[in-house]
Amino acid sequence: MAIKSRLARRAVAEGTAALVLRDLNISSLRVDPKDIAAQKDIVVQPKPDLHDGVSGMLVMVRDVFGIMYATKIKNVGFQNFSIAHELGHYFIDGHCDALLTAGVHSSRAGFASADPYEQEADFFAAALLMPEGPFRRELNKHPAGLYVIKHLSDACETSLSATGIRYSSLTRDAVAVIASTGPAIDYCFLSDGMKEAKGLSWLRKGSPVPSGSATFTFNADADNIRLGREETGEGLLNDWMGGERRYAIREQVIGLGEYGRTLTVLSCDQLGEVDDPDSDESDEDLIESWTPKFRR
Repeated sequence: MAIKSRLARRAVAEGTAALVLRDLNISSLRVDPKDIAAQKDIVVQPKPDLHDGVSGMLVMVRDVFGIMYATKIKNVGFQNFSIAHELGHYFIDGHCDALLTAGVHSSRAGFASADPYEQEADFFAAALLMPEGPFRRELNKHPAGLYVIKHLSDACETSLSATGIRYSSLTRDAVAVIASTGPAIDYCFLSDGMKEAKGLSWLRKGSPVPSGSATFTFNADADNIRLGREETGEGLLNDWMGGERRYAIREQVIGLGEYGRTLTVLSCDQLGEVDDPDSDESDEDLIESWTPKFRR
């Protein structure tokens, strides 16, 4: 599919997810996307033979919808995210009209696609599986870093990478959540607290992993990724993203197994804990600020 020229509508996607949760009276962690699909009479089936890179499919035959999800990665969190991603295409205004002209849409979930429809479905899936209110309350109980991501991943039954991205968007702490493959960055998400650092250069896809970092050394041994090993180091934020001042960081690294990637969490105690004007904003506020029209 050709890359669409418009930007992803993150607020629309997350607002749609919040509205779905409200309408289904879901207000706690561990959301079951299969149950949501069942309540909308959408058939969900595993499909082990999807092409590499394809996480799932949304199918429409007349007015009947079905979801198929890849099972090559034996991770419930990944599979839940893939199903929720397809629900995003079903619920977000305009997706069905744009993507189902042939009756079938193949997805590439997991924040790896530049297609705005795929990005919106990823943001929808994260907001659906990790509701803002209970997720924020739980993360505020723990110090910044990899531990809270692992804890919330277990609580929500979501993948570490998806949980880390959601964490970076809701925490007040200064963190960067980075995925890498070998010597190259796949993506990077910064919290608002980390964005306080002046003059940072955004890490783009393909940027090199700093040669002196714990992540660089970790990625040199494929078994570290395959076996899900962990490593911790210390360094400077400037080594990753430049900037006008030197900021000390804690670097926590974990291999993501079958994904073939590494997740790195950078935490900086010199930044963060900013006044958050949205800290009291609930999913209800998000719904009120933007009311999408979606398929029922």
